[in-house]
Amino acid sequence: MTTANKLTLLRIVLIPVFLLVLYLDFPGCNWVALGIFILASLTDMLDGYIARHYNQITDIGKFMDPLADKMLVLSAMCWFVERGRMAGWVLAVVLLREFGISGLRLVAVEQGRVIAAAWSGKIKTAVTMVCLCLMLAFDFGWLNLCCALLIVVVTIYSGVEYFAKNKDVFH
Repeated sequence: MTTANKLTLLRIVLIPVFLLVLYLDFPGCNWVALGIFILASLTDMLDGYIARHYNQITDIGKFMDPLADKMLVLSAMCWFVERGRMAGWVLAVVLLREFGISGLRLVAVEQGRVIAAAWSGKIKTAVTMVCLCLMLAFDFGWLNLCCALLIVVVTIYSGVEYFAKNKDVFH
């Protein structure tokens, strides 16, 4: 197993630890959870860098890396929705975009095409992770709302861009 793949696996292992800390709800748990979330988010940047820089790009990495990102982000968002700190429709927008892009990729694969991650998708992931960090650190209603709206905007933009750039898949 490559170093890049080990980092992706670490991100996946950190997800239940992150959630456990949040659900234990001890004094300062948000700060501990924030540290875990930041560590997990940094593994996303680091595994991609290592994979490209040291030629460790693997099929399992291509599959697991974006999946690990989605698992981390969606886990955090579910907790925020459960705690009433994010509207459920925000989570729904993110889920619908993910299902839509996955479906687009499946149709493309049937045609022998691979749809690589676009920059807008990478920006969407980064913006979402930063917003979730802010929401973990500070429980302000206005901040939660601003972060949720920003997540929705970058999610919709990214989804529209994927479909616009790959509309020929449906011809």
